[in-house]
Amino acid sequence: MTMKNILVTGGAGFIGSNFIRMVLTEHPDCFVVNLDKLTYAGNLENLAEFHHHDRYQFVHGDICDSPLAVKFLLDQCQIDTIVNFAAESHVDRSITGPKIFIETNVAGTLNLLEAARDKKVDRFLQVSTDEVYGSLGSEGKFTEQTPLSPNSPYSASKAAADHLVRAFGHTWGLKYNITRCSNNYGPYQFPEKLIPLMIHNALHDKELPVYGDGMQVRDWLYVYDHCTAIWCVLDQAPPGEIYNIGGCNEKANLDVINLILGRVGKPTTLIRHVKDRPGHDRRYAIDAGKIMRQLGWKPSVTFEQGIARTIDWYLSNGKWLANVASGQYQQYYEKMYGNR
Repeated sequence: MTMKNILVTGGAGFIGSNFIRMVLTEHPDCFVVNLDKLTYAGNLENLAEFHHHDRYQFVHGDICDSPLAVKFLLDQCQIDTIVNFAAESHVDRSITGPKIFIETNVAGTLNLLEAARDKKVDRFLQVSTDEVYGSLGSEGKFTEQTPLSPNSPYSASKAAADHLVRAFGHTWGLKYNITRCSNNYGPYQFPEKLIPLMIHNALHDKELPVYGDGMQVRDWLYVYDHCTAIWCVLDQAPPGEIYNIGGCNEKANLDVINLILGRVGKPTTLIRHVKDRPGHDRRYAIDAGKIMRQLGWKPSVTFEQGIARTIDWYLSNGKWLANVASGQYQQYYEKMYGNR
């Protein structure tokens, strides 16, 4: 593998920060530039231990800036690989305000692609989602050949970005890969998503809001396993290939919530069923056979192992969770970088 200088967009977010942590810890031949706008879900505390690392640089910026600005960054840092995590990703927010999802997930990706094409980067990896495939019935799984059929503004914006990435490969020869993952969970996840929200509320004896009957099924992927899968794609995959990444752990939301309550010792009476959100997909399930066969990747933990590690992490990192819940984490940038 010749790749040395990686631009990670959205690296202060949940999955991006876990990916950067993995690269800096396990791959000493790589330098990482973290480009992040620091929206509500971007938290520099996620990478506090690496702020002065000699193979890490943080850049406060937006992928929606002009391609010239991105190209300048690629030149300045001699970037040869781009991993694009930067995205608006919460379905509920896309229903109440879809415009920002188009701006960031579509126009922002286009900016990155234009810069990557013009600077002839070695690889552009687009981190996508299984939600671009739509919803499944009670049987079957999404494969890489499943037609895209997004059902929310969020998933539509991600599908559009995927199409743009593929088009840049076909039209200009950009060397790209696309990965589509199932629902991630693990340390440093912003508590608007199901698992950290339920852990936070349970720990504070607050009601746990559950959409509809709570029997929506998701395939759960431990975030570290997602990161190792992305690395396998960067390290081994030929350009132009698309890979589904799943944890092989289908669980109904209500079952996940009951497991959390049991581990933290809280009663099921905290559960409150609320009106389902519009167009809520009933079931996702990933067939990750391709990446397992071709690249030799597989999940390192079962869901039961991963959720135990996740709950224990939140229990041991109450300050981080309190800072996020209170909004104090948003002051961290000024504290760390305001006088530089």
